[in-house]
Order: sequence, then C-alpha cells, then structure tokens
Amino acid sequence: MTQGVVVGSGPNGLAAAITLAAAGVSVTVLEAAQTPGGGTRSGQVTVPGLLHDECSGFHPLATDNPFTRRFDLAAHGLRWALPPVQYAHPLDGGRGAAVHRSVTTTAQGLGVDGDRYARVFGPLTDRFDAIATEFLQPMLHLPRHPIALGRFGVLAAPPATWVGRLFSTDEAAALWAGVAAHAFHPLSTPLSSAIGAALGTAAHRFGWPVAVGGSQAIGASMMSLLTSLGGRVETGVTVSSLDDLGDPDIVLLDTAPRAAAAILGARQPPRIARAYRRYRHGPAAFQVAFAVRDGVPWSFAPARQAGTVHAVGDAAAVVTAEREVWHGRMPDEPFLLVGQQYLADRDRSVGDIHPVDVYAHVPAGFRGDARHQIMDQIERFAPGFRERIVATHIRATADITADNANYVAGDIITGANTPTQLIFRPRVAANPYATGVEGVYLCSAATPPGAGAHGMCGWHAARSALRHRGLLDALDRPSEPMAADLKRPR
Repeated sequence: MTQGVVVGSGPNGLAAAITLAAAGVSVTVLEAAQTPGGGTRSGQVTVPGLLHDECSGFHPLATDNPFTRRFDLAAHGLRWALPPVQYAHPLDGGRGAAVHRSVTTTAQGLGVDGDRYARVFGPLTDRFDAIATEFLQPMLHLPRHPIALGRFGVLAAPPATWVGRLFSTDEAAALWAGVAAHAFHPLSTPLSSAIGAALGTAAHRFGWPVAVGGSQAIGASMMSLLTSLGGRVETGVTVSSLDDLGDPDIVLLDTAPRAAAAILGARQPPRIARAYRRYRHGPAAFQVAFAVRDGVPWSFAPARQAGTVHAVGDAAAVVTAEREVWHGRMPDEPFLLVGQQYLADRDRSVGDIHPVDVYAHVPAGFRGDARHQIMDQIERFAPGFRERIVATHIRATADITADNANYVAGDIITGANTPTQLIFRPRVAANPYATGVEGVYLCSAATPPGAGAHGMCGWHAARSALRHRGLLDALDRPSEPMAADLKRPR
C-alpha cells in the first residue's frame, strides 16, 4: 500500500489526508500541538460553558466546493447555521449598513445606493457557483467559465478604493470597504477588491455560516472521516526534517513556506528554497474573547443580529487603518472584526452571557496590548458595552504565533495578499503545490486558493500527488449536490 504522511492538522492538512486516504493511501497526520485542528480550534476561555473560536469563525466558502461535495462531512457530525444578518458595518450616530442573504433586502437598506449595489452583486450572485469554481484553484488554468470569470474580474481587479467610488453614501462605501479589508492589505492597490468581491458575493449565495458546536466541529468531522478511511492523527509530534518521517511515498506539508524549506533542507532545489524563504507574510491579528451579558448593545440595530460586525468607522477610516498596519504602524483606530457566532449557534452561550470573539488588524509582530483600543472602538458604536463585560481572554500576536507556527508574526491568513501572491502563491510555477522534492507537496493556505477553512489547498495538493503516482482515478467519482438548507433565497 502507498504510504502517506501529512505534517500539520489544520483544515488543509486534514483535507489532504482525507483525499489521499479515499484513493487508498495509508495516511498518518502529524501535529506539533497537543490539540489538532489548526485555525479551526475552539475553547472555553472566558466563562465555563461559553464557547469561543480561536481563529476562523465564519466559513462562506466551506459549505459548497469540490472537496465538500466529494466528502460528506455531515455524515460525520458537521452542521452549519446562519446568523439572521450576515455582516454589518456600524457608523457614528446609530447609522450603518448590513448585508442579508438576499441581494434585494440588502439593497433596500442602502437608500440611493441600493440599485447600484444590486447591479453589482446581483449578477455575480447568480453566477457565483461558476465563478467560485474558477478562483478556488490555481490562477494558471484554462477557465471553464470565462464569461462569468471576466465579469467577476471587473470587480475584483481594481483597487478597492476605486470600487468604493461607485457608492455615494457613507453607509454603502463603508460596507464595501469593510468586507474588502479581509484581505489584510492596503485598499489602494490593484486586486485589493478580490477578497471583498468573493466574500461579499458568497454572503448572498451561501451566507457566512458558522459550524454548530464551534469551528472545532469542522476538524472533528474531518478527523472522524479520516479515521473511517483508515487514516490516523498523532499530536505532540514536531517535524524538523524529512528524516523524521521515515520513507513514505507521499509527504504533504501543511506549513508556511519557510518552515517547509527548513524541513526539506538541502533536498530542495536552491531556487525554490529561495522562493519559499522570500515568501511574504502580512499584518497580524490581536484577539480578545469577551463574555458579554445580553450581548453587544450596538447603536445600529441590525448589528445586534449580525454574525460579523466590522467596527472602525467610515470607508476612509478603513483605508487608513489598513494602510497603517501594512507599513508597520499601529493605527489609533484599528479595523475590528467582531464575531457574534452565538447568534447562529445559541448553544455557545450560557444563559444571558454570550461569547463575542474580536480581532484587530495590527502590524506584523505587534508587541503591544490592543485590548483597550478594541474596547474603546466597540464602545464608540455600542455605548454601555464595557459595563456588560463579564470576562475577557487575550491572545496577543506572539500567543497566536506560539499556538500555530503557520501564523508567522501573527499573520493568521498565512501570507500577504499582494497582487503577485494573489495570483502566484507560494511561487511562480505551473504546479504551485510541488516543492521541487520528489513526492513532497505544500498544502497550506500559502498555496491556492489561500486562506479559509474550505480545505481546497489540501484537496488540490493531494490530487497533484495522486496524479503524479497514477492514483487519481481511484479518487474521482460523481459528487453529491450541496445541502439544500444553504441554497440562496430568491
């Protein structure tokens, strides 16, 4: 039997292992941490019984893609739930804007910008299945849906600041800037609209779902499936060299590129090793988990029902904050992503005390304490918030890196979304998963299609390995349709 080893048990490592195992490969996953799951770990870190997600909280691209269609994670316990409002962006004075599953409902809340919003996101939502097929794979490929991809490219290619000029109101412009800021990159650069275009459209097509029981449920379902296929996961195992692995036929590395280069050592061709060492990481996150009695009292009422809230101010404030952290400066008013996952998954709460997971965009390697800036920022849009805080738990940038070595200097998306790396990551190559070492592949979020708990990096890397060994036919067979409860309302 072909032997495979996967280093790292994040969603991509587990997806890679499952894909190999389904093709008949005997697979072992090795994880350095004592708890598997990577960015999909959850824990009770504030009040007993209150469940917080450590990193990834919402999964708009994880519910329907080639990996999740091929493998039935629901049969292994994974369930999805949606908040009443997908995301919101409050402004001063109780104003703001919110995104609903329905494009029409969203547009109705945007006043004079409603028609423009509907003209932008309506056609993209109708074509999103085809569009997602194109960008959830390496960019160097022959498109199967060139017209749909071209329409998406019209929105994705320009700087996000240019796209923001389509809207005349503060509310609509801020709503767009907030979702574009998920790129962790200055919004004045080319292709800085790409992440916002994808996530914004996905909010209408699939919503921004949470995993019932915390993001840890994603990893748990994947490990259950892997076990059913004969694979296994070992924790507390640090891999520093290929020599640590014995002599497997296939190795997949769910690691950042520099770590992969260190593991491969002199076996990796020098030019590829240099490319891995030059791979650029982006700004960091500073996280605070809050236990909040009766939830956050947002002045903008729809934010009280939103799974995600972008708290920073108007579009200009978003642009300034993202520019500052990119250049290594801590902004006075950082961009905040406030996760209210309990609105979709009520069992995460204890009575009237609710878990609220917040991260601020901060400079790479930030050594300060941003908790008071975070609380001030939320208080600005939700007066009385401080009085409702029951408990807090801090994960500073250094803590994030210590918990997951892939998050270099606190970079929770495993790589800067520069124009070059959006298209060619981790290096310019026909096969971006190949490391240059026979039988060894990179499968982390540093490979296409990038960050997220979708598992697609692992899926593609494993398929590349199987193709090379002539085992791909053992994997491919018809896929099941997506779950009916996540279809878009018309």
